[in-house]
Amino acid sequence: MQTAANFVQDKILDPVEVPVQSAYKNRGDHLTMKALAWYGTDDVRIIDAPVPDITQDDDVIVQVTGTTICGSDLHLYHGEIVTLKQGDILGHEFMGVVEKVGPSVTNLKPGQRVVASFQVACGKCRYCQQKISSMCENTNNSSLQNAMYGTRDAGFFGYSHFTGGFPGGQAEYVRVPYGNVNLLPIPDKLADEQVIYLSDVIPTSYHCVVDTGVKEGDTVAVWGLGPIGQCVVRWAFLKGASRVIAIDRVPSRLSLAQKAGAEPLDFSDSSTSDVVATLHKLVPGGVDVALDCGTFHEPKGLLHKAQKAMMLETDVPETINEAIMSVRKMGRVGIISAYAGYANGVNVGALMEKGVRLIGNGQAPVHLYWEEILNDYIIPGKFDPTFMITHRVDLNEFPELYAAFDKRIDGVEKVFVQTRFSGSPMPGCPKLSRVEDWGKSKA
Repeated sequence: MQTAANFVQDKILDPVEVPVQSAYKNRGDHLTMKALAWYGTDDVRIIDAPVPDITQDDDVIVQVTGTTICGSDLHLYHGEIVTLKQGDILGHEFMGVVEKVGPSVTNLKPGQRVVASFQVACGKCRYCQQKISSMCENTNNSSLQNAMYGTRDAGFFGYSHFTGGFPGGQAEYVRVPYGNVNLLPIPDKLADEQVIYLSDVIPTSYHCVVDTGVKEGDTVAVWGLGPIGQCVVRWAFLKGASRVIAIDRVPSRLSLAQKAGAEPLDFSDSSTSDVVATLHKLVPGGVDVALDCGTFHEPKGLLHKAQKAMMLETDVPETINEAIMSVRKMGRVGIISAYAGYANGVNVGALMEKGVRLIGNGQAPVHLYWEEILNDYIIPGKFDPTFMITHRVDLNEFPELYAAFDKRIDGVEKVFVQTRFSGSPMPGCPKLSRVEDWGKSKA
């Protein structure tokens, strides 16, 4: 699939011309860094890669002090996102210290602590002017995405050539194009663990709740209790939801959501396996808002398992259909899950006849929210992101981490991945561990 997709994009369609180049210039001193690279399905490796240098005038080079793994990285791990190439450096959530700035960067200086947005935005196009950074028109050269969607998202760090081919943040150094807009300065009084997830998870979850219009008194159902879903549960309550029902099958995730005040619904339990019927029993007439924070690559039913295995569909619509069926008439369904292609059997009839507002939230515009979240929620202590950090590992363990994260070993949620430039763990946050030891103390 990757070979065919790359051939179509590179040889038949030709990349779209954009003013930023994704490849970086190497330093003349031949310095290398540790980085995680993709080499095939379920095959990621730590490599020695050249340290990036200033390549265009508005670049910033960041020395990474914290990075992580995201549920959407598993789509890359399993080869489900097209136009991956061997040696691509992965990772789209990271923070660090400014090491070098290009001559056009005037708002940052070496030594400043910064968080990077997962998207690369130009700061100048009509979307960037509204801070809708995920829809930037000038940073993604993917002709294949243009052909599939009619338009293109912004470029993303470390997420294949379908999103521009920018080397990612699961590395010791990252070149950040348009660094003047894609990096957020961080107050020294905050630890890395408190702010690193402003890169993606926190704005993404906030966007899901805000964009779908959760309001005072709403009853909300949330599918998928990974880090995004866990944050969505908490944002929904902060925005006034009177009741949140959290749907998953992993006991540790259900428990974590329950601690935040949500009502857990375990779809692996035979008494609640019919999610739609269970929700209508709990909320006669249906919930006000349904939020899809799950995954498209794990079909539940035999029909979609077969279709996916035969490549008759790329994505699975089961959660979308459950959400459409579970909301009240004229209810709202928000999709923040990272669907990427095509799904068969979407219940269009119920969507239309019930008057359901189906909202594709899109990739979250980090620039629209990150200052608000930092100043109004994190600094005052209204939202503490460290609740979701379950483990801390070294960058060299990334290959083992991908495998463990995929299997949800040891109740893993969010992992702080340190580099040789990281400081000590924040008090109250996990200390350094080895992936191979996870779960042994509980055995």
